[in-house]
Amino acid sequence: MPEGVALVEHRAARRQLTWRELDEAADAVARALSARGLVAGQRVAIVMANRVDLPIAYYGILRGGMVAVPINPRSTTREIGRMLADSLARVVLCDEAGVAQVREAVTDDHRVHVVVDGAEPLEGETSFERFLADATGAAPAAPVDAEALAVILYTSGTSGKPRGAMLTHRALIANTEQIARLDPPAMTADDICLGLLPMFHIYGLNCVLGQAVHQGATVVLVDGFDPSGLLDLIAEEGVTNLPLAPPVIAAWAGRDDLRDKLAHVTTILSGASALDADLAEAFRESSGHQIEQGYGLTETSPVIATTHGSPRDVDNHIKHGSVGRALPGIELRIVEAGGVDAAPGDPAEIWVRGDNLFSGYWPDGVDGPDADGWYPTGDIGYLDDDGDLTLVDRLRELVIVSGFNVYPFEVEDVIAEVAGVGQVAVVGLPDEETGEAVVAFVVPAHDAPTDEAVLLEAVDAHCRTRLARFKQPRRTIVVTGLPHSATGKVAKGRLRALARSETLGLDG
Repeated sequence: MPEGVALVEHRAARRQLTWRELDEAADAVARALSARGLVAGQRVAIVMANRVDLPIAYYGILRGGMVAVPINPRSTTREIGRMLADSLARVVLCDEAGVAQVREAVTDDHRVHVVVDGAEPLEGETSFERFLADATGAAPAAPVDAEALAVILYTSGTSGKPRGAMLTHRALIANTEQIARLDPPAMTADDICLGLLPMFHIYGLNCVLGQAVHQGATVVLVDGFDPSGLLDLIAEEGVTNLPLAPPVIAAWAGRDDLRDKLAHVTTILSGASALDADLAEAFRESSGHQIEQGYGLTETSPVIATTHGSPRDVDNHIKHGSVGRALPGIELRIVEAGGVDAAPGDPAEIWVRGDNLFSGYWPDGVDGPDADGWYPTGDIGYLDDDGDLTLVDRLRELVIVSGFNVYPFEVEDVIAEVAGVGQVAVVGLPDEETGEAVVAFVVPAHDAPTDEAVLLEAVDAHCRTRLARFKQPRRTIVVTGLPHSATGKVAKGRLRALARSETLGLDG
């Protein structure tokens, strides 16, 4: 259906693209990159908010055999610069949401060519329209190799250190096909799917966009969350399929107009972070919709398990606490520290195997699946007798805020730069609005000012300039010392307990 609607966006005005137009535009991107000397395997960064041009750029990069590096356009200059330098990106396609940070990040790097969408290009830059118009010659003949690298997405891995997860064409395609095998289907060609989840994140990129393209569904792209305005848009566009993150569900639960606004919706899926059971029930009561839940990782492209299609109880409720069963073609093990499988119902580390797994971390593929294809996720869970998976905790210290990864050591490094800070430790705590929130514990240096308010303001001001908003501490607590384990590590479990109980005095 070449004239069917593939993509819709609502920015200054409504814009839509047919499948034919998307195909032709992706060809133009591939040709334009080739005309600038890029060849298969070289990296191209996409620093864009959700808009029609993002899928055009993404599929054009892949069609040319190059490697896409999606980056959050609201990251700081330092963060963007680090990812561009690490990936050795040759071209950056950016829009007005990230162009200022990109320009600062590449000021002294003449190797990187900047293409600007939605803003006026500066000297030495190219507008996105001119970039497409300059495409000449045939599309590059990219090698047909399922194991060729397609995407580098920066994530924590199991070590907590931000690294680029290498996803091949095989991994991305495998997960779209695994999802497509669900019964009943999670998405069909008749669906109009909400594209609210950011497509610099694997959930939006492959679970939403990738699945929609695989099925031939329409995606309505949205940048930014206005609770009432988005509900109006869903009703206006007749959206039927809602992939969401818990903060959106929290903002909508309990609204009197929710049932009417979601009248056309047939499927709601929550992912990116854990969904509180009470919140899910409150949403169900006010909307009439059961929320399906999913579990996955960037390293698994992303979906591992989902409740979609899982058995229900007599009241049509999902099994309490469950994130469902592994997708078709994905195997799970629950492995104890000694390497043996745990008994059914006993929690241990979740290991996963399937064609959807990544190929290790950029650039040399380290810490990927083992020789038998198994990958330890760093998450703790258990399988019940029915094969349903329940998550318990995380081995790694990763904090997930509104579905985005926050690495505590990054925040700690920034806070440690503040004059007057002697020690710092960062943890995550549950938060109704964002899933988790960042909490920082600060020990003043011996020569620090005695006024805690001055120190807190200095920490807050420094974080605002050095960290993306979702990484900034929701709360900073000044303490006299940090608790440590017998091995000398900061006992973050004790810090979480103290923060929950609001016991602020620590005695080291």
